[in-house]
Amino acid sequence: MGSAVSERPATELLPMPPTGRSFRSERAVRLGDVDPGGELRLDAIARYLQDVASDDALDAGLPNALGWVVRRALIRVEHPATVGERVGLTTFCTGAGRSWAERRTCIVGEQGASIDAVSLWVQVDIETGRPARLGHQFFDLYGESSGGRVVSSKLGLPARPPEHTDRQMWVFRRADLDQFDHVNNAAHWAVVEEVLQRGGSRRRGVGELEYLNPADADDLTELVVDHDMIWVVAHGRTLTVARWTPLD
Repeated sequence: MGSAVSERPATELLPMPPTGRSFRSERAVRLGDVDPGGELRLDAIARYLQDVASDDALDAGLPNALGWVVRRALIRVEHPATVGERVGLTTFCTGAGRSWAERRTCIVGEQGASIDAVSLWVQVDIETGRPARLGHQFFDLYGESSGGRVVSSKLGLPARPPEHTDRQMWVFRRADLDQFDHVNNAAHWAVVEEVLQRGGSRRRGVGELEYLNPADADDLTELVVDHDMIWVVAHGRTLTVARWTPLD
């Protein structure tokens, strides 16, 4: 893959490299993961991605294995997974920067599920929550699979919603908070899921989500939807911005 810098991270679904570390796990799609039609929801997919990433870091013996937060994610659903289906998850590193790394994950099911994802994760100090530089141990473990590819931390979706667009209230729950006392990334994908289900849209498509500011359960939060774009706003700040592009 060379050493060229990717100006926008987590936009390319790169293939698994022929050499270097990859990690695989399996799980079954449960009732709590699916919509009324039995298809795996986007927020459940985000949890799967988070779980396999953590399992990989723990298995690799990284000293700060759980000290990562998602900055940007892209999920492409070619064929949704369904309730009861066993799926295999394979994850590997496709690039890194000063305090962040890009991670690809492929989800393939025994009944035809086909889901691909790529995300940008920032390593943080668990005590302070501030970004922490990647150490030599990280590059010893993941450098070969990333092929020396350097990724930036630059985001690209429009951060501000249109001024004259209808807004509706959105409530994050205490149950959505993670160890950093902020709303977990999967709960933000629940917003996209809500918009899709309300609009009767199919889940076959490409979702992108960027995390701009931490969200708290006490925030007075508004949801702004404009065509294929979704913003979560609190106190005049955009917390997250998302885009959904149908494949059909």
